Amino acid sequence: MRRLIAGALLAVATLTGTASPALAENPVHFGTIWLNGAQVRTLLPPSAFPNAGTDSFYRVPGTGGVAAVGPGAGDYHGGAWKVFDVTWNVSQRPLTSAGAVLAAAAAGEITIARNAEADFRCPIQP
Repeated sequence: MRRLIAGALLAVATLTGTASPALAENPVHFGTIWLNGAQVRTLLPPSAFPNAGTDSFYRVPGTGGVAAVGPGAGDYHGGAWKVFDVTWNVSQRPLTSAGAVLAAAAAGEITIARNAEADFRCPIQP
């Protein structure tokens, strides 16, 4: 029994020793973005996905990322984000939904520009 426990501990120590450097090179963290006025979790770092995004994602200075769709929406594609950069034409204020972003654009408060090279994949976590 002691040999079995010692063997198991040795195996765990060996696996931990080899896994730690790999985890240090590619750390995974959770971040948040805005979806319909609420902050939701995402998995970081995202994967580059240039010119292949399908779901609108707005990079808003002063607010951060704003997603147009999320889990449960019929047109959500698992976080394949089509990036749009926002530039303010007036003083910044929080924009926490795609509707707010589009309303600000319609009012001339912001300018929205497509940035296809910045498209990425990063799923929203429940």
